[in-house]
Amino acid sequence: MTAPGTRLRALVVDDERPALDELVYLLSQDPRVGEVVTSDSATDGLRILQEAEVDVVFLDVQMPGLTGIELAQVLSRFREPPRIVFVTAHEGHAVEAFDVRAVDYVLKPVRAERLAEAVRRVLGADPAPARDSEVAVERGGVTRFVNRSDITHIEAHGDYARLHTAGDSYLLRVPLSTLEEDWADAGFVRIHRSLLVALAHVREVRMDGGRCTVLVGQPPVELVVSRRHTRELRELLLRNRTGG
Repeated sequence: MTAPGTRLRALVVDDERPALDELVYLLSQDPRVGEVVTSDSATDGLRILQEAEVDVVFLDVQMPGLTGIELAQVLSRFREPPRIVFVTAHEGHAVEAFDVRAVDYVLKPVRAERLAEAVRRVLGADPAPARDSEVAVERGGVTRFVNRSDITHIEAHGDYARLHTAGDSYLLRVPLSTLEEDWADAGFVRIHRSLLVALAHVREVRMDGGRCTVLVGQPPVELVVSRRHTRELRELLLRNRTGG
């Protein structure tokens, strides 16, 4: 994820403020580490990781709600998961930590030279294997995964986005504009200022005078295409169908 000579982007997740501050301070002294973002819970850390690129997560194990191990299990299903370094006062979770492919397991209190070794291991780690694209979504405090290929369209919902599948919908804490940019290669295109559509799920394009709509999914849902996006969408669909 990180090119040679590029400083690491790190996220520190710990529910204890003194430990969080100490780790941030030590990382700030390491010239190999650039931006450091913090979170006081695994749930909030997951939100940050869905919105920003991070190279390594320094993660406590025992936290209220979602634990560090559970967060690492979620991250392992990302298409390009960040490296994980567990930083904890408890020795008993080492086996679980390496089951989720953690790069290192650092015990508190953290010594500067031990943390420096963990950073070295992060930089020397083999690239994480690519996984099928899955999106982590949360509903009622439960995290589940949705295959991106099952998403038919995405609707702006304030600063969030609502992902629609054939039988359900899920609120994702990511702006529509971010998904438009990040998922363009996966065939998601804007058809309206508040809508993205998956080209693979477009079943029909309808023209009625100057009004354009598309049918997506099964059972089909009709979506309005704005005038400014109508021509572009038809050209994209043509190229998509012909492979051109």
